[in-house]
Amino acid sequence: MRKPAPKLTVGWREWAGLPDLEVPEIKVKVDTGALTSALHAIHVHRFTEAGRRRVGFEIHPFQRRSHPTIRCTADLVGERRVTSSTGHHEYRPVIRTSILLAGVRWPIDLTLTNRDSMGFRMLLGRRAMRRRLLVNPSASFLCGAPAGPNHAT
Repeated sequence: MRKPAPKLTVGWREWAGLPDLEVPEIKVKVDTGALTSALHAIHVHRFTEAGRRRVGFEIHPFQRRSHPTIRCTADLVGERRVTSSTGHHEYRPVIRTSILLAGVRWPIDLTLTNRDSMGFRMLLGRRAMRRRLLVNPSASFLCGAPAGPNHAT
């Protein structure tokens, strides 16, 4: 029998990267109450390229800031009906990308939505955490702070 890989312990908020999207750092709320992960995205547009369904969008990775703007393109893997914490239903585009947290990289699905009014530009939901993370809800930034000058805790 194969021994399960050790799980990374994280706090309720962490700094992570999205290397496939060229996002070096974004503050993530580790949300055990959310099934689906979500990324702040604006100017979302769907298109077809070489027979593949794609989505283009822009993100502002830092809370309460409209700069920098990072333009992203990714394969569209589907649409998902999501119920927000306020009970509002919304169909969101879904992309598959990789997350980098504490030097560990793995693939996750992200729904794209405008999170300007929310406290975090990204939520990491249970599907992305499954079999990989243990959450210490009384701790923050157990994986360390990013090296860049643009972050604020």
